[in-house]
Amino acid sequence: MADQIRITAEKRSEFGKGAARRIRRADKVPAVLYGHGTDPVHLTLPGHDTMMALKYSNAVLSLDIEGQTQLALAKDVQRDPVKRFIEHVDLVIVRKGEKVTVDVTVHVEGQAAPETIVTTDHGELTVETEATHIPEWFVVSVEGLEAGTQIHAGEVELPEGVTLVSDPEALVVNISQAMSEEALEAELAEAESEAGIEQDEPEDEAAADGAEAPAEGSADAEDSATQD
Repeated sequence: MADQIRITAEKRSEFGKGAARRIRRADKVPAVLYGHGTDPVHLTLPGHDTMMALKYSNAVLSLDIEGQTQLALAKDVQRDPVKRFIEHVDLVIVRKGEKVTVDVTVHVEGQAAPETIVTTDHGELTVETEATHIPEWFVVSVEGLEAGTQIHAGEVELPEGVTLVSDPEALVVNISQAMSEEALEAELAEAESEAGIEQDEPEDEAAADGAEAPAEGSADAEDSATQD
């Protein structure tokens, strides 16, 4: 679990795109805090501190709002698609001991058996856990596992107090046999044949064919005709 990061937040009364641009130009982040039946509170967060805190998914922030402390879960983080700076954050009020439902990343570690391919079908699992004890990730080891092995959501080891919400039968990791180069080439050739794709004749073979059959009218052809 990532440590809670204390951030000093300021209430704001300006809204709209223009106000948001001014906030971002000042290296700050516009945010909104809601939940537990309270009215939404519009906030301004310090840019660098917020960026560092939100390096972790499901970050829980300890907000200092005008001297009052409030725990909040970063529910939605909007980033610029090109520059990746934070444009806006939706924060949900949480309390110690409260259960929340979140998506947690699955990290695959280890080396499977030789000549196998490891595929991650579900990179996240939905779980229920205490708001102040959200795991950063779940670890799935594939060390030495053979082709044909499958790991399902219900088989992933979860920390104490964390309950799986995802379908237990959902496939998380699949280990299959790697295809040999010969089999891959044969499959590719078959697919091209079915699609009606003809391979170009190699240049050296084409040159050899040309050498065997002199073009009509060429010197070689005339010599051949004279000899006949």
